[in-house]
Amino acid sequence: MKQHVLVIGYVWPEPNSSAAGTRMLQLLHVFRAQNWEVTFACPAAESEFAVDLRQIGIASKTIQINDSGFDDYIQKLNPSIVLFDRFMMEEQFGWRVAEHCPNALRILDTEDLHSLRKARQQALKDGKDFHIDQLKSYNLAQREIASILRCDISLLISEVERDILINDFKIDASLLLYIPFMLESLSKEHIQALPTFEARQHFVTIGNFLHAPNRDMVLYLKKEVWPVLRKKLPKAEMHIYGSYAKQDSLQLHQPKEKFFVHGRAESASEVISKAKILLAPLRFGAGLKGKFIDGMQNGTPCVTTTVGAEGMPGNLPWNGVVSDDIETLVNETVELYTDKNRWSTAQQNGFQILSKRYQKEIFQQQLLDKIETTQNNLTTHRTNNFFGSMLQLHTSKSTKYMSLWIEAKNKV
Repeated sequence: MKQHVLVIGYVWPEPNSSAAGTRMLQLLHVFRAQNWEVTFACPAAESEFAVDLRQIGIASKTIQINDSGFDDYIQKLNPSIVLFDRFMMEEQFGWRVAEHCPNALRILDTEDLHSLRKARQQALKDGKDFHIDQLKSYNLAQREIASILRCDISLLISEVERDILINDFKIDASLLLYIPFMLESLSKEHIQALPTFEARQHFVTIGNFLHAPNRDMVLYLKKEVWPVLRKKLPKAEMHIYGSYAKQDSLQLHQPKEKFFVHGRAESASEVISKAKILLAPLRFGAGLKGKFIDGMQNGTPCVTTTVGAEGMPGNLPWNGVVSDDIETLVNETVELYTDKNRWSTAQQNGFQILSKRYQKEIFQQQLLDKIETTQNNLTTHRTNNFFGSMLQLHTSKSTKYMSLWIEAKNKV
């Protein structure tokens, strides 16, 4: 059966700017590889760094929130699958899809659990340790999990987040599917062409500055980590790259302290492959961190925190250092930076993580199998998801009339 997939994007995909953009592009490639018709619709303004979807055979459409014109559009399009990019898009458009294309399979790509990331951020701000029970009374978690329940399938990029939903929130496992980054295998030629330990120098980190964990990380590096690390490695430099850096982040650029904030990198691979270590001590966040995938692909050992490495290596050894204690992190980073044997072992660990945890063929097939199985049993699948049906009924009514009220108000 040839499918028509409508993807409702939160933003236009920018794979060179964020891990979310990379993730979305991977999903789009899976659908196109089946020769399915794919349309990407988005209410956001298109940026200069967005990928040209036409080059991969994907139609694009600008849509509006709180606009009944979307109803006519989706009825004419009549997709067999609708994928929502993050729960906010399901909140805005889910009721319209359910009303006008009731037989379409509804898939939510969570990207990461936004509520988990926000709750960790708030705990850090309050100077408190984070506990998962804090999520249960968190409004954002209630919204996000309601969206998961309303959908037929929700894609989780992290096993940790899938397990939280199953064990702590009692979400039926049949509604969830673990799909991490889906990567091509590294060739021997690629690995052999990477710069050697001796050819590399300095530290690098990379990340979209619109993402709060990245902004906080850069500030933490500047104020807490780099002053200590620099004393032990006085010749080393810290280089920061990231799209959409604002003035407060650019002001951290201090060449005299060998701390450089460059803004967007034209090629993430180029800057990462030249560095000896990718240093990214994230203090909060969720999902999987694309910067560490970039590090592993370029043979660059990574230094981070437990939150940073969460869900990435499974039971395999990390490709560098993981510590939440500054003194431990700095001392082990110095050893990693100066010890060729330890550095080489860390590099090989990264290659092992990629080959055993992120193989494209395995997860692509699991996604396609889940779509087929769910479509073939859609009525039973939805009947068994009673709480989802209940939320669909009540939420769609309240959201529907709020949206119609906003639309009418905007016309006045």
